[in-house]
Amino acid sequence: MKTELVSLEMPEGCNVILGQSHFIKTVEDLYETMMNCVPSSKFGIAFCESSGPCLVRSEGNDPDLKRAAERNALRVGAGHFFLIFIRGAYPINVLNAVKSVPEVCAIYCATANPVEVAVCETEQGRGVLGVVDGKRSLGIEDEKQVAERKAFLRKIGYKF
Repeated sequence: MKTELVSLEMPEGCNVILGQSHFIKTVEDLYETMMNCVPSSKFGIAFCESSGPCLVRSEGNDPDLKRAAERNALRVGAGHFFLIFIRGAYPINVLNAVKSVPEVCAIYCATANPVEVAVCETEQGRGVLGVVDGKRSLGIEDEKQVAERKAFLRKIGYKF
């Protein structure tokens, strides 16, 4: 088995959702899901087909994000892998709906952080082992940091 770390090339100002699904109609169903959740958002979706012609299938409502999704999916090249680049919404706005798409098996991460995808390759093909989407924890928040976290969440409207 050969392993490789693939660093995603994140478009500026984007969040990304990475996951695994199981059927060719994934991109169309994810497109409909994104449009139903936050119609004003911009996004690009790519899915790595794992049988037949083994193509990267893609959809999106933003040509640049769609192309970025295609390029990154092809670089990862793991069967049944998908990614969604999002602008104008956050993963929290769409994640439960994405998880509810019948083809979606797992979500690896949802983040705006730089992402590395750990990929393995065998004689059968390629698969995702996991992702690295953040830095190592440096400590435990203190009372001041708890207050800052709570103030931030209220400032951006996620808590009242």
